[in-house]
This record gives sequence, C-alpha cells and structure tokens, in this order.
Amino acid sequence: MSLPVSSSLPRWTVRGFGALGALVSLVGCGGGETKVMSLAELSDRTLIYALTDVDDEETPDAQGAHRFTVSYSVTDGPCSRFADDVTATLNGQPMTLVPGGASEVGGRGDACENSRAYFNYDPGAWSREPVSDITVQLQDATTTVRLVLQGAKAKRSFTFQGEGTPDKLRVGQTYDFLWEPASEVPGPVSVIIMREGGRAPGTLTATQEGGKVGITIPATTPQANHLLSMEASLAGIVRECTGVASCDGTIFHSQDFVIAVVP
Repeated sequence: MSLPVSSSLPRWTVRGFGALGALVSLVGCGGGETKVMSLAELSDRTLIYALTDVDDEETPDAQGAHRFTVSYSVTDGPCSRFADDVTATLNGQPMTLVPGGASEVGGRGDACENSRAYFNYDPGAWSREPVSDITVQLQDATTTVRLVLQGAKAKRSFTFQGEGTPDKLRVGQTYDFLWEPASEVPGPVSVIIMREGGRAPGTLTATQEGGKVGITIPATTPQANHLLSMEASLAGIVRECTGVASCDGTIFHSQDFVIAVVP
C-alpha cells in the first residue's frame, strides 16, 4: 500500500538525522581554505563513527540506509582534505573515501565538509552472519588509524513477540517487540504511528525493560491501515582507538511495520 508522508525529504532521512548529523559537519573554517593533511596531522581530532540501519517501508533501498561511516571532527582553521595515498577498510573490505575540504553546500562558501569514509553493507548478509567486531583501519604512507567496535557488526531488528502477527494489532491491547541482538540494550525507543493517507503522525507511549519494548494501541486509534515506526540508538563499545585523540559515535536502527488496526 502507499503511505504518503508530510515531508519532501525521504522520511528515514528525517528520522535518522540524530545519527547522521555528525557525519557531515558544515561549519565555518578558515575563509574556505582547504589544506591537504596526512593522518598524522589529523591525529589531534576525534574520529566519529555512525552505523545506520534503517528498514524503511517507503524507500527500502534508499542510499545510506545501511551504512557505516567514520568521519573526522571539524575544527577551526583550514578545512582538512585527505591526501591521495589515504586508504580505508572495514573488516578488510575497502571503504569509499570522501576527501573533504571547503564546501559551498547550503550556499556557504566558508563551510567545511568532513574528511570521511563509508561502507554500504548488505543487511541480508549481516542478518545471516554471526555477530562480530567491526574493525576500521585508515592508512597513509606513515600512519595507521584503527577503530575496533565490539560486536557492532550485526543486523539490528525489532522482533514481534507473543501471539498474533505484527500486521494486525487491536485497539486497547499491548504488544511487545524485542530489540536484537539481545546482547545490546538500546536507548529510549521512539514509536510513531501514521494512518494511511494521513499527514500527522502520532507518538505512542512505549515501556521498556532492557531490549523489550511494549506499546499499547490507544482506543482512539482509527480502524484503518497504518505505518508503525520504531527507532532507537546506542553507543558502541570501543575496544580500540589508536591514531586519533578519541573515538565517539552512535549505532542507530529504525524499522517500519505496515499494520491494520482492528477492533
């Protein structure tokens, strides 16, 4: 079924902005100046990681929906740009490099775009493979930067629990969903429901015990088709962070369920 949304932007992009916003910083820099920097020259900065795992009903194959990114923080002064000899891998597989530098995005000629690298993963493959660490390595002629996130290579999901199916929910009843992998406990889970053809999504109250999330379909919910969206994030466990001042970031997952609300 078709479920229109109230924004001209892809809905998952709007929902996932908290996780994605750190990836591309556009801030004032030294008059729009770009400086090619070695990894050693970038060693006083923070390496920001973000794992985005968005299972979107409307645009399931949207660019960046299943992506791991590392980016260098932007500081005052010249905009950094990767040297030509920089390479990046995730668990030994090549990442796509975005060199960074001065940018005119948004009409700002003095903005800086992060130097970063990303990897688009196959969610189907990750769901079949065992949970394991993510190891990112950036290298140039003289320096190696290494980030290891414990158990981060995993396909996240909200799995329906109990009797029935998640495609048909009754008003006034409470339903449980479980965050997987079970070894993780996400931050507060947000639940949004949108009626088919509607343009005003509503937020449902969720109760949470660890990774188990309970939601109740309010008695006032119209008996119709809806889109139920659940999302949450958590900080990864950094096992290793070398070659930079610090490593920080977020793991984000959102998931849509097409449901029929019935009496």
